[in-house]
Amino acid sequence: MSHKRTPTYSRRDFGKAALAAWPATLIAASINSKIDGVPIGVISYSFRDLPVSGIIPAIVKIGLGEVELMFNHAEALAGAPSDTAGTDAARQQALKDWRAAVRPESFAAVRQQFTAAGIDLRILCYNLGANVTDDEIDYSFRMARALGARAISSSTRLSVARRVAPFAEKYAMRWGAHGHDNVTDPEEFATPEVFAKVMALNPYMGVNLDIGHFTAAGFDPVEYIKAHHDRITNLHLKDRKKNPPGDRGPTLQNNWPWGQGDVPIKAVLQLLKREKYDIPANIEYEYNAHATGDTITEVSRCFDYVKKALAARPA
Repeated sequence: MSHKRTPTYSRRDFGKAALAAWPATLIAASINSKIDGVPIGVISYSFRDLPVSGIIPAIVKIGLGEVELMFNHAEALAGAPSDTAGTDAARQQALKDWRAAVRPESFAAVRQQFTAAGIDLRILCYNLGANVTDDEIDYSFRMARALGARAISSSTRLSVARRVAPFAEKYAMRWGAHGHDNVTDPEEFATPEVFAKVMALNPYMGVNLDIGHFTAAGFDPVEYIKAHHDRITNLHLKDRKKNPPGDRGPTLQNNWPWGQGDVPIKAVLQLLKREKYDIPANIEYEYNAHATGDTITEVSRCFDYVKKALAARPA
């Protein structure tokens, strides 16, 4: 398909349009979900079973004032083509064409939707495949800037992080490697050693510490946060069991309702409170709750758990 009829927009275009579309000040009705100084939010992945139009109302109903927005949700809210029809190749081409043509104002308008609801869109989660192009890496940073995000979180691999580093420096934006639990793969963000390689790339490269995966992998998130708090873009809060030695197991089935796993959620939150670390702690609802309630109910229960953990006396 010819690209002659498809407009393209530069990094400067995205920046100018985004700044022009933002409100001069945040609205007075902003939701405050900072508890004892600890910023509590939610990753929109938690609402993956809801239509994208239901995400903002769900966050407002629960009472959370920060969001880590998934890139597919951002694109859907900005008018990306639906992926419900056509072949995989046709859908991918339609999305590629849309990305080439989308104006920065479209993402600034998405930011405005969250701001109008009192929600701070603080982080963009943009996952990158192993074969991602440089154009898409650049696009992820332009999207984040147009959305007004202050950082990007990303599930990808160490080889990709090395390619991301120059873009993080170019845009002066923090980028957090999202950890998982496969300690046998030297390309996966699972061990402190691999995280150290990411952070060594440049000062903008950091860690999106998923305390569930980190615990499952056999490490202590409390001690890691103490040592590296200045390089952590954000946390993902969840509860998991520790993996048996040499066995990862089916990850989703290893997620547990909060308080039933091995993750020191309370100790992590108390650390943030005590040391006044400005690290967003984002709820990631991932356990199976078909027998106990719907998504909004379960995310609300997770938020209640956070409130009780922060109100409790330190052990």
